[in-house]
Amino acid sequence: MTDIRGDRSRGGIAHLVCAMTLLFAGCAAPAAPQSTTATPTPTPTAACPQIEGVEMPPECAPYDPEKSMAQNDRYRERMDLSEEARAAAEEAIAVAQPALEELRTSGALSTTAVQDALADAGLAGAYVRDDYGTLLFGADAPEGGCVFGSVTADALSIEAGGYIMDGGCLPAQ
Repeated sequence: MTDIRGDRSRGGIAHLVCAMTLLFAGCAAPAAPQSTTATPTPTPTAACPQIEGVEMPPECAPYDPEKSMAQNDRYRERMDLSEEARAAAEEAIAVAQPALEELRTSGALSTTAVQDALADAGLAGAYVRDDYGTLLFGADAPEGGCVFGSVTADALSIEAGGYIMDGGCLPAQ
């Protein structure tokens, strides 16, 4: 009777020998000749503002500073608002404005009172922030978008618009 395990181990050893031969044969291949005519190209290591009439050094990656500043503030821009959403927000403003005006003139201004007035006008998710005596507010309008503004003892500003690009109705501080 033949030992089956012995046949298997001889086959495994044969495979291992073939693999090692191929591996070492690949290591002995001659290296490709290197070209000595190529000149290295500099890699930019710094961002440099583009200035009209000034040539950039090779280590500079040029950028437009005006465009960069505009993109930096893009998160504060508002998204578009559909006509239906704007009409629904204007209706909510018509309800909220007298209540906010009453708070302003009565001297009862507080973040809680403004939140309650916005909620009573049907505006969900009202957020009110005290910014050194000016109460900034934003709330979700009934059909999307925002109702936002500010109120102090001297003035009330309220308007409708889309969400800001950063999300929400009020920009971050």
